[in-house]
Amino acid sequence: MTKQVTAVAWLCCAWMVGCGVESGVEDATRETVENLVAAGFRADDIRVADGVVQVGGDAVVSLQASREMLDTGGAGAEHYRTTNLVSSAVTKITVQLQSPATSTVAAGLAEAVANYNALGLRLTFYTANPCLANPSACPPGSHALINVVVNPSLPSGPSGASGYPSGGLPFSTIWIGTGLSTYPLNVIEHVLTHELGHTIGFRHTDFFNTAISCGGTPVREGANPGGAILIPGTPSSATPGGSIMNTCVPLSTNGEFTSTDIAALNFMY
Repeated sequence: MTKQVTAVAWLCCAWMVGCGVESGVEDATRETVENLVAAGFRADDIRVADGVVQVGGDAVVSLQASREMLDTGGAGAEHYRTTNLVSSAVTKITVQLQSPATSTVAAGLAEAVANYNALGLRLTFYTANPCLANPSACPPGSHALINVVVNPSLPSGPSGASGYPSGGLPFSTIWIGTGLSTYPLNVIEHVLTHELGHTIGFRHTDFFNTAISCGGTPVREGANPGGAILIPGTPSSATPGGSIMNTCVPLSTNGEFTSTDIAALNFMY
């Protein structure tokens, strides 16, 4: 049998280095880290740079989001989400690509948005702001905006980063590396679909053992019921290629949701 070699790239913020909090950081940063530790995240899974707190390789956590993670909420079973979700008052989300960006990235974003919209969720995603064309379509509280921003400091591979919801809104930014545009369309679609998943509350499916999708030394991202809630109707284990929310992306990806991703999204939204 031919051994399948899977090329992977961490969907991460390698530009955020160093663990823990040094003396002199702002109170908000310190509280955010303390809240994450209290919520069950391992200290060595928390990284801070320039006052920005990040966990799990590619998820930025705000102070408000960290406070909400202390609310353990209810527990379900299988696939993983954060306590923080997008409020039922939000029904429209525009995902806006900032320049500089290539037509290939724009095409990948369109495919990522289509992945979500094909499921008929209560959330509808747009790549052009419908509120600008028709303000009456966006009454107060119904619309949210996510900006996709190229960040030259991200790794050169197919890298991306985002964060978790807070205050009932999706995380407002997705960062992508400059090298993402050089990859096949399906890889770009996968990365953007993955990062959109974080913005609405998904954890990594293999958070308990990132080696499942990334290879190398097994790493467990910290979690407790408030930080990694299992979702009913999905498998409790993870497999390579088994979810678009696995930590690493295989270059052979088709960029589409798996059946368990769809089950998790339908349960949540």
